[in-house]
Amino acid sequence: MEINTYVIKLLQTIKDMENLEFFTESDLLNKTEFRLLQEVIVEGEQGNMLISAEIARRLKVTRSAVSQIVCKLEERGIIERVPAGDDKKIAYIKLTDKTVELFNEQLKHVNKFMEGVVEEYGENKLKELIRSYDEFSAIMTRRQEEAKQEKLKGGE
Repeated sequence: MEINTYVIKLLQTIKDMENLEFFTESDLLNKTEFRLLQEVIVEGEQGNMLISAEIARRLKVTRSAVSQIVCKLEERGIIERVPAGDDKKIAYIKLTDKTVELFNEQLKHVNKFMEGVVEEYGENKLKELIRSYDEFSAIMTRRQEEAKQEKLKGGE
């Protein structure tokens, strides 16, 4: 295979994987909302609270996108904003009482869905896919860093 074919196929595969859905239209949360709540729940279990900027960084989306999601979730009574002391611009994201129940209910649906996928695809094949991806990702990350360093050296 030519190198360009690999690049095109890899970019298409990444796009396809990003578009995979674990959630159905009947689910109460979409993929991004679910991930946002997961981050807030995990931090909450450790006694911490998150602000929108940190959530954006973790989800690798813009602060504006997180702000829109937070507004929608707040309107639905799933989360609330808690002012961070004197700074009126900063607010922590807090779960409402019904959120954990909602999250756990959707988690059951996702787990059931994934159980079917794992059963059909095979646990060993899935483990190998994840291992191969992790190895590939590490190589890509290292090569990107090397290319940055080379560019910096060339610019001196």
